[in-house]
Amino acid sequence: MFVDSVRIKLLAGKGGDGAASFRHEKFRPKGGPDGGDGGDGGDIVLTASRNQDTLAAFRYKKLLKAENGSPGSKAKKHGKSGQDLEIMVPVGTVVSSPDGEVYADLTRDGQSEIIAAGGHGGYGNAHFVSSTRQAPRVAEKGEDGEELDVSLELKMIADVGIVGLPNAGKSTFLSVVSSARPEIANYPFTTLRPNLGMADIDSASLLIADIPGLIEGAHKGKGLGDDFLRHIERTSVLLHLIDIYNDDPVKAYQTITGELKNYKIDLSKKPQIVALTKIEGIAKDDLSAKVKELKKAAGRGTPVLALSSQSGQGIKPALRELKKQADKSRAARSKAADASLPVIGLKPDINTWKLERQGDNFLVTGSKIERFARRTDFADFHGQERLRDIMRKMGIFKELNRQGAKSDQALIIGQPEIGRLTY
Repeated sequence: MFVDSVRIKLLAGKGGDGAASFRHEKFRPKGGPDGGDGGDGGDIVLTASRNQDTLAAFRYKKLLKAENGSPGSKAKKHGKSGQDLEIMVPVGTVVSSPDGEVYADLTRDGQSEIIAAGGHGGYGNAHFVSSTRQAPRVAEKGEDGEELDVSLELKMIADVGIVGLPNAGKSTFLSVVSSARPEIANYPFTTLRPNLGMADIDSASLLIADIPGLIEGAHKGKGLGDDFLRHIERTSVLLHLIDIYNDDPVKAYQTITGELKNYKIDLSKKPQIVALTKIEGIAKDDLSAKVKELKKAAGRGTPVLALSSQSGQGIKPALRELKKQADKSRAARSKAADASLPVIGLKPDINTWKLERQGDNFLVTGSKIERFARRTDFADFHGQERLRDIMRKMGIFKELNRQGAKSDQALIIGQPEIGRLTY
């Protein structure tokens, strides 16, 4: 089954907790702290593979989890890191948030991106030994791995996208110019999924995508809807096929052009070649008249050709024109990419924090302090004291004093709340 859009949940591995232990041996009763660090949680990695052509594997598997890190143990033993979860997806898969923020665009075979990072393992008490702290009893909790709801959307990457009304001869054309074998029959909507084929012309090749037939109102969900228009977004040039036996070829052309224009991205601006199909039994005068009508409708700059997939008439000229237009389109995109300058921004300061009153309590937020809070076991007195020391060094307690905080007031860390301390 062909599936080109799914929503799934990703849960990266949790980091292992650090250990709080002390070395006790027969002749070394006070051997000092020897608690090891926890292992890191596994990442979730998406990799593009040309061996995949559908997202059907995720249709019934909505939650994907990476392995958690193991906790540290005595004798400074480091916990085992969780294994990364690598997920293979088709080339052309876009990974985005539910509100449309793009996390990754996997356009090359073998391209890998970490989508959800595993949590860091917590430090064991051996990590906190210093000249003034000989017997630390604190150990950190492992961080939670990232949890994301993501949309996977497959957008085929092809040089040419074939569009047209149902039964315009799109699949037949693809089967003639390539080794692809799409289903072909004399009724509408025979093609229910995009098909890809490689066409050779002269010493070059073109990757061609056959897009299921569109009808008027497809952008509103009529017929097969606009589900497959996304596969045209990445194409360099469109081949618009029109059945010469259509009662009104000009109207057929305008119908498809309107659907391309009304899609969420105006696809009608893409380079386009219009071709009348099934011309093997048409008189030259009738063919010339219809080509002339279409040229007038398409306007200057849009080539209008005539071809027959059955007899092979006009096939090579059409492929040569497609190759010419595809090369021109790729060159223009490359030039535009080179002309765009990278945006250089300042990295946010992770040491910054913000303190504000929240009713009778105080709320502190900030990247660094919230990260330390997540690694703190608030049920452990030593863990709380370590967090207080960190807050003193960051100047948070000094600001609390300035704002008149009292000893019985709570200090809430993070929004949403990660934990709280009594001031």
